[in-house]
Amino acid sequence: MNVDALYESLSALNKADLSFWQNTFLRFYRAWFESGRWKTYFEGLGTTLEVTVLALAFGVVLGVLVAIIRTAHDQQRPGTKNFLLGFVNGICKVYVTIIRGTPMMVQLLIWGFVIFATSRNFTLVGALGLGINSGAYVAEIIRGGLMSLDPGQAEAGRSLGLNYIQTMRFVVIPQAFKAILPSLGNEFIVLLKDTSLISVIAGKEVVYAARAIGARTYDYMFPLIITAIMYLIMVMLFSYLQSILERRLRASDRR
Repeated sequence: MNVDALYESLSALNKADLSFWQNTFLRFYRAWFESGRWKTYFEGLGTTLEVTVLALAFGVVLGVLVAIIRTAHDQQRPGTKNFLLGFVNGICKVYVTIIRGTPMMVQLLIWGFVIFATSRNFTLVGALGLGINSGAYVAEIIRGGLMSLDPGQAEAGRSLGLNYIQTMRFVVIPQAFKAILPSLGNEFIVLLKDTSLISVIAGKEVVYAARAIGARTYDYMFPLIITAIMYLIMVMLFSYLQSILERRLRASDRR
């Protein structure tokens, strides 16, 4: 007997006559198989991955830029303060303070219902909000890694004739990357899970799909469990890839 036939036979019975496992099967079937609802989950999953990639790219670029500006300001030699750098550093500090000091959901609501109230592209608005939020945390992670390095590393690069940007690119950042990789990986995992919040601005990701299916079946348990399993698999996969990268970096240090 195939799955559809089993569902039809069980549906014909009274609910009181069903065993626990039979009732569980019926609820799972309605949440996943009935009317091809599994496609809805994967459509939402595609949006989730799209938002994650866009937010990750934007957050990393913004975070690196802010981290370099703040590090350059903090590492200025005494008596050589740059007014323009100080002004830009002040803006970066305000940005980091506001973003880290307010809830992610509130920020998304402001982006979706205030700043971009007339936009219908909820995916892009959500990715922008998540990217700006993640950028503040990435900036502090990278800044901490850059500041933890021996200042002599940067001075050695400058003594070789490299300018500041070249020294950061070829000397400082490659060394700092190894130190910040675990924290950076954790931030990316948090970003992946935070994509579920764009459903508050009608972003049609996997949680939005689960809520829509739950509203049709009047049963939210299995749609939400399926969604949780999807997120768990993605996080486990990302953590595995991160561990591979960390092992390769440790192996390169021993050579």
